[in-house]
Amino acid sequence: MKVILKEDVESLGKRGDTIKVADGYARNFLMPKGLAIAATSKSAQEIEHEKKLIAKRAEKEKKNAEAMLASFAGVAVTIARKTADQEKLFGSVTAKDIENALVEKGLKVDRKQIVLDEPIKQLGEFPVKIKLYPGIAADITVKVVEEQG
Repeated sequence: MKVILKEDVESLGKRGDTIKVADGYARNFLMPKGLAIAATSKSAQEIEHEKKLIAKRAEKEKKNAEAMLASFAGVAVTIARKTADQEKLFGSVTAKDIENALVEKGLKVDRKQIVLDEPIKQLGEFPVKIKLYPGIAADITVKVVEEQG
C-alpha cells in the first residue's frame, strides 16, 4: 500500500514522503496514529498545501528571529551571587537565571534557546549564545558579580 507520511517517522521517511508499506502496517499503525494517509491525488494535494503553509510559517519565524537579533546586539546582563573563597559561587548561574535577567531588560527569550554548556560557577564575564532560529544566534555577555550585603 502506498501512503504519504504526515509526520517524520524514524526508519521510514520524512513528512510528505510517499512510501510503500505493508497493508497491515499502514491500516493498523500509521493511519490510526495520524502518521500517514493513503496516497491518492487528493491527499497529495493536501500534503503539498500543508508543506507550503509550513514553509510560510518557517519564513515568518526566520524574519522574526532576524529582527530580534538586532535587539540583542551588545546586551550585557549582570547577575549578583553570594560567593565563597577564591571567587567561587554558592550554587551556580543557570540558563533560567539568564532568562530572568533578560526578561527584566525587556527581552523575551525561552531558556531552551540559551546555549550554556555548563552552569557558571565563578565570578567574571562570560559570552553566552542565544539560538533564535536555526542558523541565527545572538551573542550576549553575562557578568557575574559578588552580591553585596
